Amino acid sequence: MRRLTGPLIGLLVLAFLFYSSIFVVNERDQAIVLRFGEIKRVIHDPGIYFKIPTSFVDTVQIIEDRLLSMDLDDIRVQVRDGRRYIVDAFVAFRITDPRKYRENVSGNLDIARDNMRSRLDAALRRVYGQRSFEAALSEQRGEMMVEVRDQLRPLATDVGIDIVDVRIKRTDLLPEVSQQTFERMKAERLAEAAQLRARGTELAARIRAEADREAVVTVAEAERQAEILRGEGDAQRSRIFAGAYQRDPDFFEFYRSMRAYDQALKGNNTTFVLAPDSEFFRFFGNAAGTGARPSPAPRSNGPALGGPTIERAPSSASPRGSPAAPPPAGKPASGASPTETGATPPR
Repeated sequence: MRRLTGPLIGLLVLAFLFYSSIFVVNERDQAIVLRFGEIKRVIHDPGIYFKIPTSFVDTVQIIEDRLLSMDLDDIRVQVRDGRRYIVDAFVAFRITDPRKYRENVSGNLDIARDNMRSRLDAALRRVYGQRSFEAALSEQRGEMMVEVRDQLRPLATDVGIDIVDVRIKRTDLLPEVSQQTFERMKAERLAEAAQLRARGTELAARIRAEADREAVVTVAEAERQAEILRGEGDAQRSRIFAGAYQRDPDFFEFYRSMRAYDQALKGNNTTFVLAPDSEFFRFFGNAAGTGARPSPAPRSNGPALGGPTIERAPSSASPRGSPAAPPPAGKPASGASPTETGATPPR
């Protein structure tokens, strides 16, 4: 048993020494080999590496080789006009020089982030102090982030860190001035809306007045054209009647008298106050309208046979009961209006 214990202890010691002399660097890391605290090697490539066994002589410090980030929240900055705002930003960085990183911050990521946080705060204050608040909300926002990154890079390079990018996430008002600014912006928008409404009302009234004017002009022009066409039609009608009259005056008089009889004798309640020998009845005796005129009929309470009802004019219209004078040709006797007869006298 004692013979096996010695070789077994030796094997265990050799295994421990072999295991303690090996270390692995993966693709996300890089390593620094220290001998009694002094940097001997910097390893960037992944793989299996060897060192002096145990950690009494050589020690290995693993350092991140990935893209890292750091957030900086609720930074109070003052802009050019003296107002203060709250800014949130973040930084993307990578450790590119492990030797400087070890020498300046002892390879501690928390110390490195605290160092960059203070430098980022100072860079943001300088950039915002040279501009107004509106610049952070305009196209100058990209220029401001590039300027902050360029100011931060030289300081970070001394620590072995490369600043990849700086981004401003939020630029906001302080809580105590946010409500006041909101009320002011609201009043400005309301004033602008009222101005737009007034301008729209003015434009609507102008368009409506223009449309009304065009409507009046159009109607007047249409009425003028209608009057012109109506006058031309009347003139043409008069020319046609004049031509017909000149072609055969006797027939024209007969035709007009027949039309007058047709219009005057319509209905059952037609009453004439005319002399029986009136010119209106000239075609009652014969078709030519010539010859003996019908003699005055004696007074009678009833209508004459074969003719219209004829009423005599009052005796006071003629001296001493003499028969009343016949009315002019084509005109009804006194006391009968054209609307009562409804007839058009022959020409």
